[in-house]
Amino acid sequence: MALLNAALLPFQLFNDIVLRIGRGIAIVAIACMVLAILIQVFFRYVLNNALPWPDEAARFAMLWMTGLIAPLAYRRGGFVAIDMAVRALPVRLAAVLSLILLLLAGLVLVLAIRIGWSETTGFLARAKTASLYYPTLDLDWVKVPRRWMMLSLLTGVVLLFIVNIELILRSLITLLGGGDRLKDLAPPEDEIMAE
Repeated sequence: MALLNAALLPFQLFNDIVLRIGRGIAIVAIACMVLAILIQVFFRYVLNNALPWPDEAARFAMLWMTGLIAPLAYRRGGFVAIDMAVRALPVRLAAVLSLILLLLAGLVLVLAIRIGWSETTGFLARAKTASLYYPTLDLDWVKVPRRWMMLSLLTGVVLLFIVNIELILRSLITLLGGGDRLKDLAPPEDEIMAE
């Protein structure tokens, strides 16, 4: 049990810190997404002159918001789940089933990491976005590489995998009878963004 608790601690600390930072960045990303959409609505419907970049900028912000907030939602149990079978089973058997499902999710996440890596480093990653630009140090404007968008997928699934490892360790500890000493992952009531 002590070995499992020692293995859990670095994952728990990493997730506590990184997911809190990711949540803050995700909040900024959603604000940028809303701002880009509002700019596009104003220019398209008020000035009758649609801009080329707000749609892509909103998509960019949405991808990063999703990649950074999904691991936090997964850690807190915020994903949609059909848990009738788990609730109907005896506690011990339900814990074993949950552990098996977490291991299966880990396998899927390993595959997703491979896909995310190939999307970020592969041939199409060299492509540029259609209408997003950023300034260089020479004050030239260049198109944003597609890999910056695809990096959100890789970042999200890597963070999901790290959270999954933490959840597997927590599940093992609970299965072995040490679950009452684990830190609660549910957010305090004043920290909930939306319900």
